[in-house]
Amino acid sequence: MEHRQPQDRVARIQADWHLERPDLDVSPLGVIGRLHRLADRLTEEICLVYGRYGLSEGEFDVLCALRRAGEPYERAPGELAAHTMVTTGAMTKRIDRLERAGLVTRRRSDDDQRGRIVALTRPGRELIDRAFTDHMHNERNLLDLLTPAEARTLETLLTTWLSRMEHPRSANGE
Repeated sequence: MEHRQPQDRVARIQADWHLERPDLDVSPLGVIGRLHRLADRLTEEICLVYGRYGLSEGEFDVLCALRRAGEPYERAPGELAAHTMVTTGAMTKRIDRLERAGLVTRRRSDDDQRGRIVALTRPGRELIDRAFTDHMHNERNLLDLLTPAEARTLETLLTTWLSRMEHPRSANGE
C-alpha cells in the first residue's frame, strides 16, 4: 500500500491554478514554491541562533568571513564584500555596527595608506567561534530531518542546479 503525504500548501495552490489555467504547466510550482517555503523556514530557524548572539545574518556573515581568513583574521572591506556577496555600502554599515560592539577594528592598510583593513578582535573571535559552533549544531538538526542518503542526493542536485544557473554556458556545453 502506497503511503501518500497530505496535500501541502503548494499542492493546493497548484491545484487551484490547474483549475483556473489548465492551459499552463504549473508543475514548476511544485519545486520552486517548495524551495521558497523551505528557504523561508530555514532562514527563520538559522536567524534564531544569530539572534542569541546579538547578531544579524549579515553581521554573522562578516564575522565568519574574517574568521575563515585565518590568522590574523583580517580582510579589506572590498574583500569582505566579495566573500559575503553584499555591496560595499551594506558592508560599511555592518562593519560600523560590529566596530561599535567591539567585535572588529579598522586600521589603515600597511600596503596602501588609503586602504583599510578590518580585523576580528579577541571578543569578536570568541563570539563567532561560539556562534558558529551553535550554528553548525542547528544546521545538523535541520538536515537530520532527512536521511543521510536523502541529504547527499539533495546536495548533489542542488550543486548541479546552482552550477547550471551560475554558469549557463557550461551547462549547454558551450
